[in-house]
Amino acid sequence: MENQTAIRVDHLTKMYKLYDRPSDRLKDSLGLSRKKCYQEHYALTDISFSVKKGETIGIIGTNGAGKSTILKIITGVLNPTGGTVTVDGRISALLELGAGFNMEYSGIENVHLNGTMMGFSDEEIEARLPEILRFADIGEFVYQPVRTYSSGMFVRLAFAVAINIDPEILIVDEALSVGDVFFQAKCYRKFEDFKREGKTILFVSHDLSSISKYCDRVILLDHGKIAGDGSPKEIVDLYKQLLVHQDPAKMGTPVAEREARNADSRTQVSDWRGLRDMNPDVLEYGDRRAEIIGFQIQDAAGTPSTTIEKGTSFTIKMRVRYQDDLEDPIFAYTIKDMRGTEITGTNTMYEKVTIQPRKKGDVDVVSFTQRVDLQGGEYLISLGLTGYQGGEFVVHHRLYDVCSLVVVSSKNTVGFYDMNSSITVERERG
Repeated sequence: MENQTAIRVDHLTKMYKLYDRPSDRLKDSLGLSRKKCYQEHYALTDISFSVKKGETIGIIGTNGAGKSTILKIITGVLNPTGGTVTVDGRISALLELGAGFNMEYSGIENVHLNGTMMGFSDEEIEARLPEILRFADIGEFVYQPVRTYSSGMFVRLAFAVAINIDPEILIVDEALSVGDVFFQAKCYRKFEDFKREGKTILFVSHDLSSISKYCDRVILLDHGKIAGDGSPKEIVDLYKQLLVHQDPAKMGTPVAEREARNADSRTQVSDWRGLRDMNPDVLEYGDRRAEIIGFQIQDAAGTPSTTIEKGTSFTIKMRVRYQDDLEDPIFAYTIKDMRGTEITGTNTMYEKVTIQPRKKGDVDVVSFTQRVDLQGGEYLISLGLTGYQGGEFVVHHRLYDVCSLVVVSSKNTVGFYDMNSSITVERERG
């Protein structure tokens, strides 16, 4: 393994045997069956990737994609069916919080038990004990059997043990959202400390904002295979396609073909921005039963512009043509930062705006008008056209990061948007 590689996964495969009856499992284990009495389920198929030292890698995917399986193999909890995993560095893993805890032992005894399992001496554990107890913050309960703990106290102690042993590699599986909001904030601060210290982090989560914020690179798993490996923004957008059963490899009608079909519409409205005016890296997909054929951003004066002054109103417009009859379409927009974190957005369903059924050939102009209180900076706008068909949610057309929005501000505050606070200071007279 190269010096700069912390984790290398080569052609990793994990297959489970699924039996219809317990007796079939027994026969197979004893070698009494001459024919195969099980079905093969591949949780992972030929997975290969590497993680550099100091890198933070996110792994995302739908339920059953193989995310937890791959972490368990890397940490040695599971054995692979094929392939190899090489790790350079001491691992601390937050997989199933509290795995390895003895429910009859006290919190203190479990700290020592887990530290010993991780290879620490009693002296090393004692040196780390004050920080572990301070982080867990469960008071005198630490001297009681963990079976008496509430679920909140249990995960606090388990998390505190896992992250306070100074690992070189931290592996996290959906564990940064445990406990109350104050404990979660403390967990995220610790996570940020690890990044600043150059620790290697492998991170599985359904929280796309955290994935976008903390990860240097993201791997997308789909049915046990790698469907994408790249920047957080790129891979999160691909993941959103999978969530609505869209194949990222099949992007639908080519842009040039739709350009020719919609040329007459664009020439009639010269101020509309068409497909060729979009961000060249726009991601689009959908069943195309209706299509967004133009869009526009207007400032408070109604002038087309993608530069908006903070504190003023602006309008996002989209022009839609129906290629089929549709009932109750839903229009949406989203604003993201340049890392791909969704900051705000809305749709006609949230706003309780009901759209009557539309006929093939109809054209709508949809306008969203709102005040912008975002901090000064550059953002990305995404547009969407969805609906329901036979009770199932469907995507007709989505355009991710169709264009940028620049907010000009003479005063920025903390975070994404301004609370527009009014401040008074009065001297108290004694």
